[in-house]
Amino acid sequence: MLVTTWALLYSMDGAQRRECEFPMDDPGRVDWDFIPKPDRQGVPLARLNSHQRTLVHSLLAASLSEQGYSQVLQIMAMENILREREQQMLGAPTGDFRNSDQYFLAFFGRPGFEDTWGWRFLGHHISLSYTIIGQRWLTVTPCNLGAQPASAGLLAPLAHEEDQAFALLRSLTPVQRDQAVIHTVAPADYATRQVPFIGKVEYPDYEDLGIPWYRITDEDREALRFSKDDPKGVCGKDLTTDQGDALVELVGTYLCRMPGELASKQLARVEREGLDNLYFCWAGGQEPGTPHYFRIQGSTVLIEFDNAIDNGNHIHSMWRDYRNDLGHDLLADHYERERATGHHLTTRLRSSVPDK
Repeated sequence: MLVTTWALLYSMDGAQRRECEFPMDDPGRVDWDFIPKPDRQGVPLARLNSHQRTLVHSLLAASLSEQGYSQVLQIMAMENILREREQQMLGAPTGDFRNSDQYFLAFFGRPGFEDTWGWRFLGHHISLSYTIIGQRWLTVTPCNLGAQPASAGLLAPLAHEEDQAFALLRSLTPVQRDQAVIHTVAPADYATRQVPFIGKVEYPDYEDLGIPWYRITDEDREALRFSKDDPKGVCGKDLTTDQGDALVELVGTYLCRMPGELASKQLARVEREGLDNLYFCWAGGQEPGTPHYFRIQGSTVLIEFDNAIDNGNHIHSMWRDYRNDLGHDLLADHYERERATGHHLTTRLRSSVPDK
């Protein structure tokens, strides 16, 4: 990632770099919301030449598994489907609004050896955030992928995880299903929304931004609320061996959006924490083609999948880490150590005992 980032930044002119380079403490770094916005931060693909776009895709490919990279490519291609479907409603501007070039690249901090920096790839239904601390530690959440429509022709970027979840739901006994199904109505979007750091309790919004025709009530919000200390749904320890394996496999599908080494370490952590600390809950319809939602909640991992809009034809799907979204805890520890000992990038340029 570092070397590809260097190559990309070296290829840019001054105007392009000013569009995409920000300090590490820029408030926009924690805004990972994936809706279309007129004031999106970063340089859009539309402003890059052919070679620079190739470098962007090399960066994405280095930062994702082949599975994850192919999902991102499908989601970007869906913008072309949306353009054709919405042109009669929105007219000529649809080509600028629904455009696979409207994905934005931003860099935060100073990409360098032993330095702390981050980068983000962001646009409609894609939000990828990477934080690199001292070139030793890496966080990759929030990791958001969506799809509108859920499928079109051969494009179905999130079908596999949806099929896995339906299969797990169908495998539950009536008693297990009573535990797992927390409500008959699906939220319009994530219960935890797009907050930078997940609170102890989070409530879903009444409606998804820009989509007022699907709205939930106060009673729905209470039934769907998220609590760090009180997970909803059926606990993994109450599942059969096959069901427990299916739940872990579903978690693995999300983690395997990332390169193999990283995915295997993340999955090993989930397995160490055990099924006692993993919960699966469901809301809304229990058949495809209906508004539905599922959540997987562990000690550190949180997965939400929402397909409520347009009768189950508009997906939002994300993986988060309670403590280290956007490098939260790792950055706090890093800066604390840096205050105590100084940063190598500074101390290597400073005399131990200055000669006056």
